[in-house]
Amino acid sequence: MAKLGKRTRALREAATGKDNLTVEDAVALIKGNATAKFDETVEISMNLGVDPRHADQMVRGVVGLPNGTGKTVRVAVFARGAKAEEAEAAGADIVGAEDLMETVQGGKIEFDRCIATPDMMPVVGRLGKVLGPRNLMPNPKVGTVTMDVAQAVKDAKGGQVQFKAEKAGVVHAGVGKASFDAEKLAENVRAFVSAVQKAKPAGAKGTYVKKISLTSTMGAGVSIDVSSAAVE
Repeated sequence: MAKLGKRTRALREAATGKDNLTVEDAVALIKGNATAKFDETVEISMNLGVDPRHADQMVRGVVGLPNGTGKTVRVAVFARGAKAEEAEAAGADIVGAEDLMETVQGGKIEFDRCIATPDMMPVVGRLGKVLGPRNLMPNPKVGTVTMDVAQAVKDAKGGQVQFKAEKAGVVHAGVGKASFDAEKLAENVRAFVSAVQKAKPAGAKGTYVKKISLTSTMGAGVSIDVSSAAVE
């Protein structure tokens, strides 16, 4: 077993025994331990009582974090004509149609969010094997297949976060930066938890939210009391 570095040991020791904290206490601890030379991302992980292999237990959605993510999001839009012009005016980083499809097929994926107008889906559909595994495939359920491309671009760049349960029933996402004010981070955490709670599928049985953890890019994780993170 590899030996842990001094910094890693210190971070783990600082988090030892700190279980089921309030959102505010967890945020304070995470911020205090985020000592890397870069602005660490604060990440949330939620263990849910679902099995995403069953269609009626899939958890998927989108949430606009009230204080943004602190991350620059590169947006690609598949559109033609007037809609392409709207996307460009709204600040899309890449706009195209078949030409963009060929670029992506060639392995050049220089974007974090992909949006498409409905008429472009036959073209985008050819990229399923490329975009699907990267969770970049446009989907009407999360607002990335839409005629209102301008609003979709603005939402993506303004702090909107997509989430989807993985095989083990875990949902995770970045909810801000360690440099954020503690109050703003706590607001983002609660907004994300609320969105996941509202996305509870019909097939979920028993306890839905089993565990909530918070960590930073280089830090150790701490667990949050589920009731503390609930939004009335």
